[in-house]
Amino acid sequence: MREQDVERIAAEVLAALRKGAPAGADRPAGRGDTGGAGLVPPAGRGGQPEAAHTGMPTAQDEGRDGDGTLPDLAGPEFRRGCFIASPHRRDVIDDFVSHTGARIATGTVGTRPPTRACLRFLADHARSKGTVFREVPEEWLRRRGMLAVQTLVEDKDTYLTRPDLGRVLSEASLQTVRERYKPVPQVLIVLSDGLSTDAVLANADEIVPPLTNGLRQAGFTVGDPLFLRYGRVKAEDRLGEAIGCDVVLMLVGERPGLGQSESMSCYGVYRPTAATLESDRSVISNIHREGTPPVEAAAVIVDLVRQMMQHKASGIALNKALNPGFSG
Repeated sequence: MREQDVERIAAEVLAALRKGAPAGADRPAGRGDTGGAGLVPPAGRGGQPEAAHTGMPTAQDEGRDGDGTLPDLAGPEFRRGCFIASPHRRDVIDDFVSHTGARIATGTVGTRPPTRACLRFLADHARSKGTVFREVPEEWLRRRGMLAVQTLVEDKDTYLTRPDLGRVLSEASLQTVRERYKPVPQVLIVLSDGLSTDAVLANADEIVPPLTNGLRQAGFTVGDPLFLRYGRVKAEDRLGEAIGCDVVLMLVGERPGLGQSESMSCYGVYRPTAATLESDRSVISNIHREGTPPVEAAAVIVDLVRQMMQHKASGIALNKALNPGFSG
């Protein structure tokens, strides 16, 4: 394809994005050109051609603003809905879409995915990459009065390439938390960015206050939430051992997926030490607005802490205590 042809097609695509019209609809067929044939849908039932469905959002179905701007590609209007032209059972597809965030009912343009689906994929991928490298702002921590400590990791690049450093805190950081948490609380809540800063920024204000209040109403002493920058799950063992608390709850951002970058997990452990194993942890995952809502997760975690304190165990040991027939 000649360079001028590429430039002409690119200009038509950009024009289609502005107008909501199918690119190439009025382009004559030429050498190496389908003449827009890939944009013409097959005949519908009864031999009548179906309406053209390129997957490009029109001004009506995308809710375009009066100034011609497009909505957020990661917004619900792009992520949910049936974009198949003339589906046989629209009600069935709508039911499927309402129960999952998976990429279904995106439609096709010939044998290819529509522009809408491609743009959404690129937007979700960019968002997932962005949350891994984004930092939790210092101002955000100051407004909430959180004490912040850091592992031996110096930046996000090191965090990704040296997981071992994210499990260890300096002696100065450990001494800081020892002095801060006197008298020693029964439960320590640790918030960490992990692999998703979005998870912290989106969920912290909805889960930390009800969790703290719920634990206190249950009769436990709870220390002020602590923020751990560049933390791995194992770091909660060092913090719990240094402070001497009974239970450590680590709320950490999980690895983002395409379309979901705000998922958080809670790792609870009873009286952790440097020798604590991964099987000693109790985990509640998928905490976000479209999964387990943060407020609901807080109530579940409070019940979990009650069980951990009652049976003086966590992880597989707690499962065995709650279910005598559990084999592990």
